[in-house]
Amino acid sequence: MSTPADIKRRLEQNWLQYLMANSEKLSMDTLDGASPPSVFVGRYGYPKVRMGPMIPPAHGDTAIMDRTEMWVGKSLEEIAAFRLSLVRGVASVNARDVTGRYVESMQELAMSDRPAESEATFEKRPLADTDLERELRLNTDSAPFGPAAPIKTFKASSLSADQRIESAFYDGDLKASDAVVELYKKGVDSGSIHKVLSVGMLGLKKNRKLVPTRWSITAADDMISSRLVRDNDASASIDLFEVRQYSHLGNYYSVVMMPDSVWSFEMIESWYAGDGKMAVGADYEDARGLDHYPSIAGAYFSARLAVAEHLSRRRRKASVLVLREIHPEYVMPVGVWQIREGVREAMKKPAQTFDGIDAALAFACSTMSQSRSDILAHSRLYRTLRSQTRITDF
Repeated sequence: MSTPADIKRRLEQNWLQYLMANSEKLSMDTLDGASPPSVFVGRYGYPKVRMGPMIPPAHGDTAIMDRTEMWVGKSLEEIAAFRLSLVRGVASVNARDVTGRYVESMQELAMSDRPAESEATFEKRPLADTDLERELRLNTDSAPFGPAAPIKTFKASSLSADQRIESAFYDGDLKASDAVVELYKKGVDSGSIHKVLSVGMLGLKKNRKLVPTRWSITAADDMISSRLVRDNDASASIDLFEVRQYSHLGNYYSVVMMPDSVWSFEMIESWYAGDGKMAVGADYEDARGLDHYPSIAGAYFSARLAVAEHLSRRRRKASVLVLREIHPEYVMPVGVWQIREGVREAMKKPAQTFDGIDAALAFACSTMSQSRSDILAHSRLYRTLRSQTRITDF
């Protein structure tokens, strides 16, 4: 089994090999390749943000480089390679201004349903000689991104607009939350929804603005899962306690679904702190919804979406506890997509069923490093269920 040090070493070796293999292309002030398609909007300095296309020095079918739904089963090294292969061209724009040719070109790219042949010229080379030493040191403390450079010009060809997205874009009377849910129900993948929300293509025409990529992911997951929970309110409860588990990329998930006449949801995350002990973060909502921004941030909404869509398909209601434990081999964060897809994979598994809450929780915690008592000490949902007499108890 690979140690965290082994994984870091392979990540660094792969990054070095990529830079060496593409140094000539990355050391020029022009770049051509097939964008997956991909657009990035930064969050620093908001409402003045850096925005631009992401282009690999490669042609052909590059869709997998920015389609997180296709990354289940891939190794951390493979996922990092997808991210690091994309060169970001960036220009400073005002988030409140979604007009102008540059922003429109980003919207056309984001709307494409296939990779787009792209060409960019830069104010400076993505991999200048003075940057080489810095670029060779791969930072595993943050999400992987390839080289970036201020963009001068951009053009794309072979664009093919997704008609579902195009329809929402031209509907200036449709609220952003309604547009996001409508696209989801029409089968548009999560990544594409996040992207078009980010580049200011959805919502009332007068209110449209650019949304930093990280914020758009959280917002869309929140909008969709909230709607699914609300629309499922009249469904009957599940009959037994159900536990499903899945692990990937050093992340271990146990999802406990409990019979209940009202919705409630909690997520508890555990990870190894610097002193070797386990740190814990938790957030909870009852049928009234979340009354604060979660301490575990976008992870909460990504997990809630995966659970809500599972219950919606079944037309069943439950109280749900998601346990996530992060092991040291997760040496580089790759984004909340892996939580959404990890919990989705868990929900595809056959459930282990139990008659009571304690047996279900004992099984769910059995694969975790912390003891059941240590985990449940942080669970407001468990305390609520144990202390209240509910109609489902009779």
